[in-house]
Amino acid sequence: MKFQPDQQGQVFIHGHDHDFIAVSGQKYTTSIIIDSTKGVETWNCSSMAELTEADFQKMADLNPELVLFGSGSRLKFPSPALLRPLMAKGIGIETMDTAAACRTFNVLSGEGRRVVAAMWLSSINP
Repeated sequence: MKFQPDQQGQVFIHGHDHDFIAVSGQKYTTSIIIDSTKGVETWNCSSMAELTEADFQKMADLNPELVLFGSGSRLKFPSPALLRPLMAKGIGIETMDTAAACRTFNVLSGEGRRVVAAMWLSSINP
């Protein structure tokens, strides 16, 4: 699916498929964390079994209003125990499939909201 940006200079997801996410003109084929103000970093996590509280601490340290958890092609929820760093800072988390997380990220980012998206690709996490 291809998206068109609303504003110049902001972090924006331009497209995605089962094996890539394109952000601000660059294509990523690994799991990534996208910060609406700081950009993208790769995320070395390819399955729910690999998730740790440290992953969510990393997201909490970015100080967003909300974290979008893109769980691949199917909806999969992280263990509530792993979410402690977000809860401690009063940061909301929404879990959705990666395609929905891409769309939601663009809407929230376009509104100027501080949002972080942790995205898995279905080719990594079938």
